[in-house]
This record gives sequence, structure tokens and C-alpha cells, in this order.
Amino acid sequence: MDASVRRRLDHRPYAAAVLLGLSLAALLLAGVLPSLRMALLLAAFACAFTGGSLALWRLRRETRERRSADRERRVAEARFGNIVEAAMDPIVTVDDAQRIVVFNGAAEQVFGHARTDVLGQPLDVLIPERFRDVHRAHVAKFGETGTTSRRMGASVLRALRSDGEEFPIEASISQHVDRGRRFYTAIVRDVTARVEAENALRRSKEEMQQLGAAANATREQEKSRIARELHDELGQLLTMLQMDVAWCKDRQPADDAAFAGKLDRMEALLRTTIAATRRISSDLRPLMLDDLGLVPSLEWLVENFAQRTGIVCDLTIAERDLALTKSHATAIFRIVQESLTNIAKHAKATHADIVVECDGDALVVRVDDDGVGFSAQSPRKPHSFGLFGLRERASLIGGTVAITSVPGEGTSVELRVPREALAERV
Repeated sequence: MDASVRRRLDHRPYAAAVLLGLSLAALLLAGVLPSLRMALLLAAFACAFTGGSLALWRLRRETRERRSADRERRVAEARFGNIVEAAMDPIVTVDDAQRIVVFNGAAEQVFGHARTDVLGQPLDVLIPERFRDVHRAHVAKFGETGTTSRRMGASVLRALRSDGEEFPIEASISQHVDRGRRFYTAIVRDVTARVEAENALRRSKEEMQQLGAAANATREQEKSRIARELHDELGQLLTMLQMDVAWCKDRQPADDAAFAGKLDRMEALLRTTIAATRRISSDLRPLMLDDLGLVPSLEWLVENFAQRTGIVCDLTIAERDLALTKSHATAIFRIVQESLTNIAKHAKATHADIVVECDGDALVVRVDDDGVGFSAQSPRKPHSFGLFGLRERASLIGGTVAITSVPGEGTSVELRVPREALAERV
């Protein structure tokens, strides 16, 4: 029930008493019931006096209560004003016409406007022109939802200083109704320093990635050069030396067993040296990676790994015609190579599966083993960068590496490279 209606109902007993007194007085003046004239006169006076006194007392009490309520409201408004003024973040309140009605001291410092200049002005003075229509519609829609408060926007917003400079902000908005009018309050935070730090960090990360890519390319070029020199120059020299030993064996004295034994040992040592040179050259960089491409190189790598470790390996290549740049082919080969090396060192596995396939819009390379596995929550061992190196190599070609492992259930390493990244040269 409305308060004014309640007050009118509360006054009805007093009004009835006054009316009764006035009615009796009117009867007396009209000459009705002359025998009871004195009694009625006293009753009328008593009713009128009592009703008037009670009404006056009620009026005074309501006046005191209203004044007390006004004082309490002014104290509450002053307390709220002090809180708003002491807030470190800018606070801006607008009415239903989106005109500024509250603008605290922090807002003056951040936006550069004096309070007296913006009170009563449209909120547009604080918003870049290209965002004003969108912001106005956003506030209107927020008012229709009835939601008490929420964050404004899913990302950083843009605001406008008094000198025309735009700056990034984060803001939350709330609404309330006072005396039939709707008000919107925004608490704003200037995130210029944070955004600048994030941009600097992102630039630094991009520069580090570029530096890493350049260092990796240089390292691969150097490995390729050394591998080719080992294979071509040192390999040729060792082959010539082997031919000379064979020539000496053909012409050795028939009765000199010591000399023949020396030649046999030299020939065996040369065969071992030639094999070691080829192995070192291939470990540095398989020449077939440059000459024949990724698929034959992976086949050689897996076959060689199975022969050296005794671990049964299954290689499945769903799409053999892979159009890859040299940098992509090198990175994928190294990731598979490092994964197999980790299996040999740590997994204690008996079987490994290597799969190369296209999954939708991405090239997927997966290496699974049935080894002992490990806990993903375990801290990284000091000076151990194997898994970190896999992720870093993947990031250099625009891909990602997901490593899943459960103790006792083996490990899975999955490289995923989007097709659009495959078209770019790192």
C-alpha cells in the first residue's frame, strides 16, 4: 500500500472525532434537543478538542520522523559521496538519458575533465566517436535486461581523454532506480600500463621466436654442411685409404704373417671408421632429408631406430605426397627423432607407433609407446629440455605439441600443424 494512502487512513479516527464534534455543535445551534443542550455542548467540545489534539500530535510526530529520515538520508548520501570520492578508480553515473550526474575525483584525473564541465553533459564526451552508437545501444539493452551489474564488453574498451587521446579501459556497469528514475554507474579502470606491458611482452616473445627460428635455421645449415663434408670429403678419403689397403694386401709377401695381420686390422678399422662417419653424418642431418624429402627420411629413421634399440616400430603414413617447405620438414623430422630418442632413454618400451596423417585442416604426427610413462605433474628434471624442445620446435612452424602420459600406460606425443601454417615459410 502506498505510504500516502496509509497516512490518510491513519488520520481517519481523528477526522471522525472532529466531524462528530462539529455535527453536535450544529445540532445545538439549530435548536435540536434543547433539554440536552449543555451535555451535547460539552460532548461536542470534548470530541472536537480530542480529535484536533490527536491530529496535531500525529502531525508533529510525522514531521519529526520526516525530518529524522531526511537527516539520515543526507548522512547516507554524504557517506556514499565520500566513498565514491575516495575511490581510486573512476566512477561515472549517468541518468536514463545517459547524461553524467556523478563524476568522482579519480575520474577527473583519468579523463582530464573538471567535474563542473562534464556534469549534465552526454556520456559521449568520454567515448571515441566511432564507439558512441554501439555504447549507447549497449547501455539501453543492459537497462532492459534488469541485470543488476556485469562487466562491460568481453575485452579491453576504449575511452577518450579531454585532449582527444584514446586509452584502454576495463569497466563494470550497474543500474538502480531512484524515485522512479533509472541510473547507470560505471566503475572504470585505466589499463594503459598493463596493455603496454602485454604488448611489450608479446613483441618480446615474437622477437624471441624469430631469433629462435633464425638460430635453428643456422644450426641446421651448419649441421647440413658438416654432414655433407663428412659424407663427401672424409668419406671419400677413407674409401681411398681402404682401396690402398686392399692394394697392399694384393702385393703383400706370402711368408710375412705379421704384415698380413696388420693389413687385416687396418682394413677392419677402416670399415668401422667409414660406418661411424656415415652414422655421425646421418645423425647430424640425413642427406636424404634434403634430397628425397620427409617421408623417406622418416622411414630410414624408424628402421634405423628399431635396428639399434630392438624396439618394434610401426610407421603409418596416410598421405605420402606432403608438400612441405624445408624448414617444416626439418622440424617434423627432428620432433619424431627426439621423441624416439626419449623412448630409447626413458620409456623402457617394447613397441612404438608412428603415425603421419591429415586430420581435417591440420597435419598430425603422433608417436605412441607402451613404456612406463610418467606423471605430468612431476617437476622437470634440472637441465632436461627434451619436452620443452619439442614444443619450441613446433611453435617455430606454427604448430603445437600435446604430450599425454600416465604412469604404467605409456606416452603419446602429438604434433598438430594447421594447413595455413604449412604454406608459410618460417
